[in-house]
Amino acid sequence: MFRGPATVNVYAADMPAAIAWYTELFGAQPYFRRPVEGPPAYAEWRVGDLETEVGVVDAAYAPYPVGAPGGGVLHWAVDDVHAAFERLLALGATPLAGPTVRGEGFVTASVTDPFGNVLGVMENAHYDEVLATRVR
Repeated sequence: MFRGPATVNVYAADMPAAIAWYTELFGAQPYFRRPVEGPPAYAEWRVGDLETEVGVVDAAYAPYPVGAPGGGVLHWAVDDVHAAFERLLALGATPLAGPTVRGEGFVTASVTDPFGNVLGVMENAHYDEVLATRVR
């Protein structure tokens, strides 16, 4: 039934600031934006090995109040949790949980972005094993 993340949405009341922050984080401009002209309500990037879609949505469209960290945490696979965690902090994120060794090739950390969304990063041995079977 579940085949992998299709789109990850985060919410922000200040869309221009959020677009600028995620552009810096991802190192690329969003490839998709709506509306095309005028104040943005949605911007989207394709990120990582599987080009997972990440959308920033105007907080006016959020299905719950935004601004306080909460909900599930999607952990993005990274090569070095410590370096990723430090980069997120350098970009203005707030630490939520510092790098924590979980054992057997798994290390996690999480932050809150400047807009109240929780972002996780993870060294994940299983991710690397699965990706190795799919990369040609």
